Amino acid sequence: MTTTKPTMMTYVLEQPDIIEAITASYPGNVDGFAEVALGKDDWLVFATGSSYNAALSAKYYVEKWAGVRMEIKEPFHFTYYDRISPHVDLAVGISQSGQSTSTIGALQRVRKETGMATVAMASDAASAISESADATVDIGCGKERVGYVTKGFTSTVLTFMLAGLRLAERKGLASPDQVRSELVAFRNFGAALPQIIADTEAFYERYKEDFVGAPRFTAVGNGPAVGTVKEIETKFSETVRIPTQGIELEAFMHGPYLEVNPEHRMFFLETESPVKHRLESLRDYESRITPYTYTVKLGRAAEERTLGIDAQLDEFQAPLALVIPFQILAHHIAGGRGIDLTNRIYTDFGVAMKSKTQPGDYA
Repeated sequence: MTTTKPTMMTYVLEQPDIIEAITASYPGNVDGFAEVALGKDDWLVFATGSSYNAALSAKYYVEKWAGVRMEIKEPFHFTYYDRISPHVDLAVGISQSGQSTSTIGALQRVRKETGMATVAMASDAASAISESADATVDIGCGKERVGYVTKGFTSTVLTFMLAGLRLAERKGLASPDQVRSELVAFRNFGAALPQIIADTEAFYERYKEDFVGAPRFTAVGNGPAVGTVKEIETKFSETVRIPTQGIELEAFMHGPYLEVNPEHRMFFLETESPVKHRLESLRDYESRITPYTYTVKLGRAAEERTLGIDAQLDEFQAPLALVIPFQILAHHIAGGRGIDLTNRIYTDFGVAMKSKTQPGDYA
């Protein structure tokens, strides 16, 4: 008997149920995090790849609600080069697999040199990273047996946001009514996901020829959406395998704008940001140079080359929703280019380069 291999879309389609399950598990699923973090206001977060992008996506929500300051660092560079600030009082290591040697190494350095509290976040609370943490939070996605994470990314963002919300609750910064309102917003987003997925697939079909024929992609966003544009860069590089850049709005205006040409494909991530007008002005300018400009925004949209995400989320919650269309587009564009993502390549890379403690459990 043969079984069908799971794909990225297998796990994208699981996300409505996962979001409901993670939200329903609150506060128990993040109590361990909040207990260790209570009284600690200056955090150092270690993550790499999609875990880094997920941390960046949750950062501003957590800071807003929990009243903390969070710095996110690449763990390998930190371990060998960075000084540890005397003000930092909590270290958080994020690794979906729980097997990232660089993130484990960074936590170990912090423990050895400072003895400060450490928390890990992983899909397996008993994985290797747990040995370097005072508490390990299960991000709630289960196994993801393809090499290009989707549900794990979303689960990390949501679980980290909920950890910040729980800490805010414990500190008296969020009232019971505010907590209920946040949980309702997350649940409603999960319920809206099937329609968001369907709308994205229709968007892909409409512009399929333009996407599949692209020589280069650039995604531009600002504020909390910066984590999303960095994940677009990661995911498209992994799957579509053509040059892709995810860049913050203002940073794009200081040099990278000079590379835009009539064949360039550009995505603009629009939220109700205080600098939304800057994004609109940039999109209008670049649309004079290339016809291949696209917008992804919250709310319904009827404009040409615009995908509206019908979810009632604020700017700080928005990264949860903004990433979903790009998970789908990455899968579909790769397929359109003839790339079979179920046929994994460089399967020995993690072990050969010692970036993982053991081979991944892939289908």
